[in-house]
Amino acid sequence: MSSDRAAGRRHRAYSADDPETALKYALQCFESDQVQLVEGVITLPFRRWDDDTTARTVRDRIAPALDRMGCVTGSGDLDLPGSLNWYVPDLAVVPEGAAQGAGALLPEETLLVVEVTSDPGDDTDRVTKRRRYAEYGAPLYLLVDRHERTCTLFSRPGEPGEPGYMKSDSCRFGESLHLPEPFGLALDTSEF
Repeated sequence: MSSDRAAGRRHRAYSADDPETALKYALQCFESDQVQLVEGVITLPFRRWDDDTTARTVRDRIAPALDRMGCVTGSGDLDLPGSLNWYVPDLAVVPEGAAQGAGALLPEETLLVVEVTSDPGDDTDRVTKRRRYAEYGAPLYLLVDRHERTCTLFSRPGEPGEPGYMKSDSCRFGESLHLPEPFGLALDTSEF
């Protein structure tokens, strides 16, 4: 576990009557930086080399926009307060100022969240996280589905009472996918 993550988590008190805080506190006891809480279930994602390579390729493709935007990328903690969810995305883009000294961020503090999935039977990234990222205001959610060989960009999170994203754009691997402002670039998916 990174020392920053461990330092931010060690001494947090919680009420035994508060399951959300208790579960999120339990995450702090794991040695892995990748432990997540998904709908109340503590998970250690199974990571494939190809998934990590794909996330790195996305980061490399958007790098020219990051300097211009004053942003950084990473796979840090995203807290979804009021729910039994604590995510560690494959990649997130956040303003540099928000990332400095931060523990967990909120999805609404990101500019882009990227999840790479390859397991055809796991709908965590395809359904659960997509719904929750929209609910918690992540403006852009990019799902790179290695099994289906597609990229889908979800945007315009719905207002309260309108669950999910209001817009989606998809492409097959090998095609380009437009990332709107503040990115303003075509994402080349030929190496996914």
